[in-house]
Amino acid sequence: MTLAERLHAAFDHGRHHEPVLLEQDDGDYARLAGEPTVAAAVLVALVDRPDPTVLLILRPETMRKHAGQIAFPGGRVDPEDDGVIGAALREAEEEIGLSRHYVNVIATVDRYRTITGFEVTPVIAVVPPDLPLVPQPSEVADIFEVPLAHLLDTANHIERTVEWQGRERRFLEILWGERRIWGATAAMIVNLARRLSTPA
Repeated sequence: MTLAERLHAAFDHGRHHEPVLLEQDDGDYARLAGEPTVAAAVLVALVDRPDPTVLLILRPETMRKHAGQIAFPGGRVDPEDDGVIGAALREAEEEIGLSRHYVNVIATVDRYRTITGFEVTPVIAVVPPDLPLVPQPSEVADIFEVPLAHLLDTANHIERTVEWQGRERRFLEILWGERRIWGATAAMIVNLARRLSTPA
């Protein structure tokens, strides 16, 4: 069975799970109810290796927003995009030079609303290994891969707290060596882990 076939089967099994919603996020969602949102999409590209990996990017320290953070390629949905899938494919082409011709889209999964008002849809896809990717310097400082098994292992999903704007906020964190994946990216990975799990 190919990686794409395994993913299709796993998603069929995992649809009974609810998306991850931290207690603090729930309060933020209630507070932001009725506020306008901005549609966005990210490409969660699984590299088709014997032990699959996931493509992630490191944002440059020079960026005005999200400086130095680890993320999936992605951004807001533009009017000319063909929905969230078109936006994710376009952003991946622009940010890391990933041609959409190599991308086998599997599914879209739970949208994640950030406290800054973005409704982010993860687009799950499979890509071949060792593609000649090229980072767009103003948006991407590095492209790297993390084993899918490491990201899906619940033992690596750490919940932390931080004081932010006078309130205690909870957030998720996943460590990979010296890399720190946190916030919305970590939450989307945890949601993906739940979708890919097999029901008891």
